[in-house]
Amino acid sequence: MEVPDARNHAAKRKRDDVVSPSPSISLSNGNDAGYDLSLLEAIEKSQSAVEMLDLKTLKKLVLSFERRLKDNIEARLKYPNQPDRFADSEIELHEELQKLKVLAGGPELYPDLVALNAIPSILNLLGHDNTDIAVDVVQLLQDLTDEDVLDDNDEPAVVLVEALLENNVLELLVQNLHRLSDSDSDPDEMAAVYNTLATIENLIEVKPAVAEMVCERTKLLKWLLGKIRVREFDSNKQYASEILAILLQSSTANQKRLGQMNGVDVLLQAVAMYKSKDPKNPDEAEMLENLFDSLCCLLMPLENKERFVKAEGVELMIIIMKQKKSAYGSAIRALDFAMTKYPPACERFVDVLGLKTAFAAFMGKASNLFSRCCARFEDIGIDIVKHYIPTNKKNKKERYQEELEERIVSLIASLFGGIMRGSRRERLLSKFVENECEKIDRLMELYLRVKAETERIKQLELDYLEMDEEEKYNRRLESGLYTLQLIAIILGHLWCSEHAQMRARIELLLKQQKLTKKNIKDILQEYHDNIGDLDGLEEKERAQAKIQKFISAL
Repeated sequence: MEVPDARNHAAKRKRDDVVSPSPSISLSNGNDAGYDLSLLEAIEKSQSAVEMLDLKTLKKLVLSFERRLKDNIEARLKYPNQPDRFADSEIELHEELQKLKVLAGGPELYPDLVALNAIPSILNLLGHDNTDIAVDVVQLLQDLTDEDVLDDNDEPAVVLVEALLENNVLELLVQNLHRLSDSDSDPDEMAAVYNTLATIENLIEVKPAVAEMVCERTKLLKWLLGKIRVREFDSNKQYASEILAILLQSSTANQKRLGQMNGVDVLLQAVAMYKSKDPKNPDEAEMLENLFDSLCCLLMPLENKERFVKAEGVELMIIIMKQKKSAYGSAIRALDFAMTKYPPACERFVDVLGLKTAFAAFMGKASNLFSRCCARFEDIGIDIVKHYIPTNKKNKKERYQEELEERIVSLIASLFGGIMRGSRRERLLSKFVENECEKIDRLMELYLRVKAETERIKQLELDYLEMDEEEKYNRRLESGLYTLQLIAIILGHLWCSEHAQMRARIELLLKQQKLTKKNIKDILQEYHDNIGDLDGLEEKERAQAKIQKFISAL
């Protein structure tokens, strides 16, 4: 029953956050402060050069670059088998590419850079026989498209990105990516891999349509799957997982394309490595979350849900839940996505005895998970709260527990929606009768708590300034109303089962809180009235009819 939220990515990480120590500074020139005045003078001149960046400077840089490029091409053609004869021209070309990086300090000149027709020449070097030159170009593109550079420069950014796309930047970047070494033995090329992914992310931020374009035009998805298959963890595997999540989060076409490429199996194998162990450090922990984000996005199309079930994804998620490691909550979320509007997944879940595991979580028997995880992660220097749990004014442990509860409520609602009759339905309903209806007690406990929170949010009218009714409703959904609606739907299923003991228990608990069935009806009515037609008018009418049945029965 859960809808994937768009990932809210933090500011892009730099590959090297630590600044290298500066070389020792000479104490010459009798300077009391101990600084080399000639060095300071050089720095001043360098800063002045940046400050004086204008169209004239740009033209000089481009002209010089084009000359060195021409020299290098001619030298390679004249002496193809004598590297020593074109080595000097390659060094000079490298130096010119380094000089072009200064343009990142003047993004307002990007339209002029495009007008000078320098983009094709720069991009063609991604296929240069010398990979060091291609690495230089990758770094240059990453610098020019960096989000910090493009902030407040929307129009120049669009001009540059459009020019890059018109000149096949995506194809050239990914072709070069496939020939780069991605191992510690070649740190420069490993850094170029990272910068290639960063550039693609930068292009997507300026033009979101690039997310589908890069998958249509290149073999990037194939490369990403290959990287994720590697068992060893490194920063590029982490970044590959993040880029994959970005590509999948809002593109049904990419979700279907990756499913056809055996993506479900690959992601299941990747997360399976953590079924009985926790990540070793914060970066690896983030990668695991990225993998689950990708898996959940991948489970949106119906055909991928089928692949998930055939690949025994249901069984794997139950195993992860039983192990109660850091991926516990993510496994619940993945199961919910798999079972939403897909009865075969719900049936498989019941058949492999998943109800016992799900209702143990529902009853809060995993409540010590947070403390155990924190203890294990603190031993290796990981702040699990910072990494896994969005913090607010609430106690961090409370927020973690609430998120688990929201996910498991959604999973149970998905089960009720997918198993409508037969012995499996009876097994699901029987869970709410056993131990003197303790599951109904727990459901009403959650109902009352979430209801109180949603009513508090509803009263904060100051926050609703300049919001239309749809925005207010969506805000309430995010603040707990959706979970409250799911609880009301589960209560509707229980009531419509016509089981006397369950009905009596629900009425008793409502009476104890001075509530009536009308309170549940009101929640269901609001849900009914706001069901959209995203899945088509027929599906909307079917969903509304089911909710109306609950309202009429209560």
